[in-house]
Amino acid sequence: MIGALAARHWDVIVIGTGIGGGVIGRRLAERGLSILFVEKGRAGYRTEENHMPGDEVSDPVARLARGSWPEPVRARIEGQERRFHAAIGAGVGGSSVFYAATLERPEVHDLDHSEERPHPTAGWPVRFAEMLPYFDQAQALFSIRGEPDPLASHPTPSLAAPARMCEGDARLMAGMRRSGLHPYQLHSAMLGVEGCGSCLGRKCPRPCKMDGRSAGVEPAVATGRAAVADRCEVKELIGGNGRITQVVASRDGEDVTFTGDHVVLAAGALSSPRILLGSRSSGWSEGCGNARGQVGRNLMFHLNEMFALWPRRGEGYDEAAKSIGFRDLYHADGHRFGMVQAMGLDAGEGEILSYLRGKIDRTPLRRVPGAKELARIPAKVAAQMLGQAKVFVGLLEDMPYAENRVMPDPERPGGILVDYRFSPELHQRRKRFRKLIRSSLGQRTLFLTYEPVLNFGHPCGSLRMGTDPEKSVVDARCRVHGMTNLWVADASFMPTSMGVNPSLTIAANALRVGDAIMAAA
Repeated sequence: MIGALAARHWDVIVIGTGIGGGVIGRRLAERGLSILFVEKGRAGYRTEENHMPGDEVSDPVARLARGSWPEPVRARIEGQERRFHAAIGAGVGGSSVFYAATLERPEVHDLDHSEERPHPTAGWPVRFAEMLPYFDQAQALFSIRGEPDPLASHPTPSLAAPARMCEGDARLMAGMRRSGLHPYQLHSAMLGVEGCGSCLGRKCPRPCKMDGRSAGVEPAVATGRAAVADRCEVKELIGGNGRITQVVASRDGEDVTFTGDHVVLAAGALSSPRILLGSRSSGWSEGCGNARGQVGRNLMFHLNEMFALWPRRGEGYDEAAKSIGFRDLYHADGHRFGMVQAMGLDAGEGEILSYLRGKIDRTPLRRVPGAKELARIPAKVAAQMLGQAKVFVGLLEDMPYAENRVMPDPERPGGILVDYRFSPELHQRRKRFRKLIRSSLGQRTLFLTYEPVLNFGHPCGSLRMGTDPEKSVVDARCRVHGMTNLWVADASFMPTSMGVNPSLTIAANALRVGDAIMAAA
């Protein structure tokens, strides 16, 4: 079959099948173009059901069979090197088949500059008003359910009614409202079919959860104009005179070459730059699209500010809170922070123990033999007194800095190397954000993190969109500067990380880029 796919000339080759790749492939297939999805992982089967494995599964073959990135990522964080398995998918649907399906709209100030709320980069090249119809279309495409944000400055016309909230979440939400907050039911990409198992955070065989696979690749293939070349790791793009003419991939140890009129990079913000930087045999001595050294730079994540929230008397309940979010702290005191949302987890004795041991590590008590073990006693007492807490997370917006970057790992072909440092302004905003969370929710909160924690599931910005080719990689239509048929449709295009999960914005932008390709075809 792979030979037949390689022998055919395609209208568009889409590298990657996550949110961006799946959505743009579906858009173009439904508009009549022939689409080839090129995917590093396996196509998989609808009967598969599993969580994304962590470091407990290290065998690359086993990881790839489960739909996750096979090799560890090497990272230098604040100059300290570490290796770990990042939360990155490798299979049809990419990381999205494992996500918790929370797709939230950004705020106007995430994209636009104004005197009231200045933008740190003077605004995106595409304004919020231009993106708005694509946000509406993406919400409909992903069957988004939830409640309108009471603080939103724009309507959400494509928002479907949410699932019935459990009694415990309703009590917790009512308590937040009494405290002056404005919580709402999170926007979830779930069809809510009968028998749905709420497969948040894991791959599920049912088509309830809308992701890059169910909302993108599968509908595209169903048109009869799209196909998937799986187990194909793209090694290089080949071309000349401003055009890509060939996509070279490795499959089972052998090279295979695909051809098409247009090529879309949607391999993710950590892998798409790796592909460009590895494409050097067509006269691109620094890599394709990298004449000005911008590929891989301005890498951003979110910082996860995880905390436990104990319900007030009468609010306690057994279910894990998973449907609550609020944006009261999104932009506060003249600073950009982000939204706060439930994680669908409980925090009990184990989490309190971890907190106390972290506290000990930062005091002279760390030298006392057995001090960490003795911490079990106050942890048990606190858990009994406070009851079962619910885990929430504040998504703190990251900012673009050229020195934060991703590049190919010189020690391992196909590997990823991340180089990242926390800026002073990020440290300051983090302190303010934590104080605001505590003051808005009272003393019922306990932060579960001390040091800044990067959300490696939300990488973005490494192929930055901009009008100046000296400072960006793609133009306002997400076409690589200097190239006529090479486009980007994953999170790497984002000039800033925003204060929400990037999935809906990736989907909306993929629809927009699809329309730009149709206009150029």
